[in-house]
Amino acid sequence: MTRQQFDKQLREMQDEVLILSSMVEKAIQRSVESLRTRDIALSNTVIEDDLAINKKRYEIEEKCIHTIALQQPMAADLRVLVAVLFIVTELERMADHAEGIGRINLMLGEEPLPAQLGQIWEMGERASDMLQRAITAFIDRDAQAARAICDEDDVVDGLYDSAYDALIHMMIDEPKDVQRITYLIWTSHNLERIADRVTNICERVIFMVTGVLEEINVSRY
Repeated sequence: MTRQQFDKQLREMQDEVLILSSMVEKAIQRSVESLRTRDIALSNTVIEDDLAINKKRYEIEEKCIHTIALQQPMAADLRVLVAVLFIVTELERMADHAEGIGRINLMLGEEPLPAQLGQIWEMGERASDMLQRAITAFIDRDAQAARAICDEDDVVDGLYDSAYDALIHMMIDEPKDVQRITYLIWTSHNLERIADRVTNICERVIFMVTGVLEEINVSRY
C-alpha cells in the first residue's frame, strides 16, 4: 500500500469516528430530553438506536485492527490507530450511559418527575458540548484544546455534587419518593461518567499528538 493510499484509509477511519460520535452525541441529548419532557417514545428510540451504535463501534474496530495487522504502522501512525480504538470504545460506553437514562425514564412510568433539577439538565448540555469539542480536537490534532476540555470536568463534578446533595435532602423530606429520587441520582451519575469518558478521549488525543500518555484529570467517583 502506498503512503497516499494509507493516508486515505486513515481519513476514512477518521470520518467513521465522526459518524459514531455524532450518533452518541444525539443519544445523550435525546436521553436527557426524553427524561426532562417525560417522552417515553423518545426514550425507546435511544434504547433501540444503541444497537446501531454498538455495530458502528465494532465495524471501526475491525477496520482499525485489520490496518494495524496488515500495514504494521510505526510511531505517529500507530498512535492514531490506537487512539481510534480507544475513542470508539469510550464512545460506545457513553451511549450505554445514555441508554441507561432512557431506561430510567421508562422506570419512572407515567408519574411526573419528583424534581426538576437544573443541574442535571446543565450536566447533559455540558457533557454533550465537551464531547463535540473533544472529537474536534481529535480531528484537528489539537492537544492544547484537549487539555482545556479535561479541565472542564471539574465543573461537571461540581454540578453532580450539587444535584446529589439536593436529591439526598429531598429523600429526607419526602421518604415516599425515595425510589424515584434514586433514579435521578442514577441519571446524574450517568452524566458525570459521560464527562469522565470525554476526558479519557482527550487524554488519548494528547498522547496521539505528543507521544506522552498521562492522566490529566482523575475522577473523584
